[in-house]
Amino acid sequence: MLKSLVPNLYPKMPLTCTFSRNPTRLTDKIFNLCLSLSSNPTTSSPHSSYSPTTPPNFSFFTPAFESEILKILSNCPNKQPDSDPISTWLLKECGSVLVPTITNIVNFSLTSGQFHPILKESVITPLLKKSTLDKDELSNYRPISNLSVISKIIERVVKPRLIDHLTSSKLLNPHQPAYCKHHSTETALLYIYDHLINTIGSQKVSCLCLLGLSAAFDTIDHNILITRLSSWFGIHGSVLSWFKSYLSFRSFRVKCDNNLSSFHTSSCGIPQGSVLGPLLFVMYTTPLSTLISSLPSTTTFTQMILSSSSLSTHSSLTQAFLTSKTLFNTSLPG
Repeated sequence: MLKSLVPNLYPKMPLTCTFSRNPTRLTDKIFNLCLSLSSNPTTSSPHSSYSPTTPPNFSFFTPAFESEILKILSNCPNKQPDSDPISTWLLKECGSVLVPTITNIVNFSLTSGQFHPILKESVITPLLKKSTLDKDELSNYRPISNLSVISKIIERVVKPRLIDHLTSSKLLNPHQPAYCKHHSTETALLYIYDHLINTIGSQKVSCLCLLGLSAAFDTIDHNILITRLSSWFGIHGSVLSWFKSYLSFRSFRVKCDNNLSSFHTSSCGIPQGSVLGPLLFVMYTTPLSTLISSLPSTTTFTQMILSSSSLSTHSSLTQAFLTSKTLFNTSLPG
């Protein structure tokens, strides 16, 4: 009876059949889009691929300690990843015995600059973005990756080291509205609200332009991201090798109910559900946010606010909108 009350979130046609017939639907779409952009000489990117300044060098990871690994393992949720033969709760129960071995695995990955292929396997569960969307339209599903516990432990070791480098060198956009500490989506809303209230109080006219990307995480080009890490953030040596290994030749299967598809390799994108995904996306889009910030307005990567005491700012508005249109009608990564 309780099962009958749970709404069916999958389409009428078996989703496993749909994915098995065309499991690379998204990657093929992205490949065709990039091919069309590269073949059109009028779609060159309006911004440079290289940083205007030389960033400090970050070429090796500091090793992890057993106490750090034990803390990370203790904070892991008691979920059972489909790609793990051992339950997370069991790993935590045996932490005192297994932590030295896990620490050796993590440190070997960091020093060698390699991310083991088994740890790059994921099981994707399609999640309907909104309950009101059409269940029979595959584009309405978000591909959430279920990753192994060891994989996420290594990512949680890498993330604070990467953030320390970015923050100490002031390499992140200070106006980034999400995926950064103390900069959430609520911060962006408060910022917009405060700005609009102040301009209204000063009897000024404001124009707000909101920008967005479709399938943003899934369309990240690995080669361009590696170039970003090197040229914009000073990542070299074994650290850069580690990110190359982490991104390349990732494989996935799709799970619906209790059915699994065969393995397929993804040539682009970052797994949604990974620890490093949001931060890497911010780094990937840094050149774009830098360019938008140079416009004659109060801007961040996802929003542009232009305020004036009169409506005589038509030329500035036109420039801002034409620039944003050019950016999003061309190849974003280039």
